[in-house]
Amino acid sequence: MKAVTVYSLAALAEIAGCFAFWAWLKLDKSSLWLIPGVGSLVAFAWLLTLIDSNAAGRAYAAYGGVYIAASLLWLWLAEGVRPDRFDLSGAAIALVGAAVILASPR
Repeated sequence: MKAVTVYSLAALAEIAGCFAFWAWLKLDKSSLWLIPGVGSLVAFAWLLTLIDSNAAGRAYAAYGGVYIAASLLWLWLAEGVRPDRFDLSGAAIALVGAAVILASPR
């Protein structure tokens, strides 16, 4: 359960940080958006270090599935674009992959 919480918080931090840069460059927002953006990206990197894994790459690989699903949730809630069936199918496949990586006996 801890991994799900950490990955969820990491996804929120990464998406918020990246969106701050998107807003600055693509939406003509103030460069002040970069301050919380950088802070969010630092929080994202720190959060991933909290994952109990003997290999960083494995922690990052499992995170990828969570990131895909969280990005589609952001698309819907923050940008007002509802994910379609292909988005949802892809996210489900990615989450199954992440679950296999996380739950495999080692």
